[in-house]
Amino acid sequence: MSKKLSNKANLQVLHEDNHIIIINKRVGDIVQGDITGDKPLSEVVKEYLKIKYQKPGNVYLGVVHRLDRPTSGIVIFAKTSKVLSRLNKMFVDKNIGKTYWAIVKNKPNKKDNTLTHWLRKNPKNNKSSAYNQEITKSKKAVLSYKTLKKLDHYFLIEIALETGRHHQIRCQLAKIGCPIKGDLKYGAHRSNNNGGIHLHSRHIDFIHPVNNQKIRITAPTPQDATWHACID
Repeated sequence: MSKKLSNKANLQVLHEDNHIIIINKRVGDIVQGDITGDKPLSEVVKEYLKIKYQKPGNVYLGVVHRLDRPTSGIVIFAKTSKVLSRLNKMFVDKNIGKTYWAIVKNKPNKKDNTLTHWLRKNPKNNKSSAYNQEITKSKKAVLSYKTLKKLDHYFLIEIALETGRHHQIRCQLAKIGCPIKGDLKYGAHRSNNNGGIHLHSRHIDFIHPVNNQKIRITAPTPQDATWHACID
């Protein structure tokens, strides 16, 4: 289901019920307002709900988690404060499974592997660095990956996060010599035309915090030739 809100925004709704709404975020969208002043996805979703349900007053929407601006894929929002607190706890307790797809230039040394590093964020350049052992102000980062497909010039990797650190996937893949396509900040040789990177939040699965039903969502990849090659 999708609804056109303006000439600039097409909102792709992957799931909606009385408690949550799940969106397929586009490259370049920010989830929540920041210093740029650009209109965030959270406000676009509020407008969607206000129009759809003809709400006269303010619309509540809770931001459960975020995706980096240059990435795409699944973002969950809560439609009530009670559900927001429940979803926040589910993330903390690691009861929400997230799977990402990344397209990288170099082939990983191992087809499947678990990566453990310690990441330290530098606020001045909004970048994290990965270390093989713990250092001051670092946080442990763990992910597992498997190589799904060899493309003409790239490789498709699927990633399951065990921790949620700043730029974790981007930083850890770069650390093993596999920077994500378009990700200049972490070692890619050139940018993508749209300014984004080929990192996509592909799947999410969890037990609904209210009705206890199993929710599993798959987000379609962005419309470009490299992503199309992954699913052909």
